[in-house]
Amino acid sequence: MNDRLQSLVVFRRAARCGSFSQAARELGLAQSSVSRIIAELERDLGASLLARTTRAVTLTEAGADYLARVETILDALDEADHLVRGGGALKGLLRVGLSSSFGVREVVPRLADFLEQHPELRVDVVVSDLRQDLVSEGIDIAFRLGTMPDSTVLARRLGEAPRILAAAPRYLQAHAPISAPEDLRAHSLIVGPGALPPTLEFRQGDRRVSVRAEGRVTCAANEGATALARAGLGITVSSIWGLSQELDAGALVQVLADWTLPAVELHAVFPPGRAPGPASRAFADYFAASIMKRPHRQSSAA
Repeated sequence: MNDRLQSLVVFRRAARCGSFSQAARELGLAQSSVSRIIAELERDLGASLLARTTRAVTLTEAGADYLARVETILDALDEADHLVRGGGALKGLLRVGLSSSFGVREVVPRLADFLEQHPELRVDVVVSDLRQDLVSEGIDIAFRLGTMPDSTVLARRLGEAPRILAAAPRYLQAHAPISAPEDLRAHSLIVGPGALPPTLEFRQGDRRVSVRAEGRVTCAANEGATALARAGLGITVSSIWGLSQELDAGALVQVLADWTLPAVELHAVFPPGRAPGPASRAFADYFAASIMKRPHRQSSAA
């Protein structure tokens, strides 16, 4: 890699990580080398690109403008390299944003097979239940559940999965039977995560029933809501992705399996202002095929 190209790669990684030390780890360089390369680039350009503090590295106005142009060049170079290699092996670093529940349950178990197909690709997994800022956190691709609001991010719909209700056997044994959506009004729903609408819209053939989602316990994270349901504190509502392990183990039982709720959409999202790189596209393709081909399990309360 020539000096200018290396300086651009280092600058992009430092800008997107917000940290010289993190950029150094990801690029396999010493932190002092990253600092020196950035300083030399700024000296050559006659402009400050990154503002340094004891806590973080942030883009200056000139740095933000420069990064937007640099990323276009580097992305085009990555694309050209990928095409020359016949569209096969991927190289470099891919930074992936995941929620803790969906990421740990669905993505991590499939990651080894993807990396075996691309042995020269490195993946940095960023796990958070907070919605990540793709630009400031330097994330190349993230998975998000639910309907996408109007946004500046580039989103690709990968598929959908059923949204279901489930409860612990001991909860169902201790409370009134549930044979129709209207029966839920006498039960406690665990309200959450954030994708849950305030009113649940059930459908069975031509029948439509609306039930307000009310309960004594609220939790914004799927893992927390699932744990609360396992503890017998109520009925949780989630995608099959968020409950399949508990259903398979018998820790939770599906409620009203003969009624359907609106499905949960899965999207891959990419940073705005530039086309997804070959590694991001390949990652989305792989997980769309792998996750969506799995049959959705159905079980119901006795």
